Amino acid sequence: MILLRRGGRHNDRGLELLLLKRGADARFMPGVWVFAGGTVDDADLEAARASAPDGVDAEEWAHRICGARETAEEAGLEVDPADFVPWSRWITPTAVPVRFDTRFYVGLAPAHTKPEPDRVEMDEARWFGAGEALRAGQSDEIDLSFPTVRHLEELERFASADEVMAAAADRIVEPILPRVVGTRDSFEVLLPGDEGYEG
Repeated sequence: MILLRRGGRHNDRGLELLLLKRGADARFMPGVWVFAGGTVDDADLEAARASAPDGVDAEEWAHRICGARETAEEAGLEVDPADFVPWSRWITPTAVPVRFDTRFYVGLAPAHTKPEPDRVEMDEARWFGAGEALRAGQSDEIDLSFPTVRHLEELERFASADEVMAAAADRIVEPILPRVVGTRDSFEVLLPGDEGYEG
């Protein structure tokens, strides 16, 4: 869940987004700053089958319910899944042993609310400008995963949360399958459209 807020003292471009720092003892990506989110569970699916709005299939609605639940659990922020707009869908490269099919959504944060990490899965919660987060990652102030970096690079070109939401409304989301090229000791991750992706 890419949660956005309008304005903010850290970002003179008027757009900030929520990143959470995973706990140091986490089995998956310890200490890495991520967007709120998690795995769709049976309760999410059951709730989705009973409540999916017209025109939204239950599987899609379950992902939005999951995003709202995880945002509440991890960051203490109550958000409405009806306000989420699909942004992207990433499928883990085939070369990776544990694979995920991850859907990213954008949405506006409730006004005048402060995120509070749960201190179980997440140790910290912070609003960043997209460029600010990228610079912090480049200087090793924070640790970011490849998908997070690529989303931040894309979001950096937007001047406001409203611009992002408007772009999302017209966006066609196609699954993205990154490709790992190289050896175990020297490799790069390519996306569709990158030079060498089709090779």
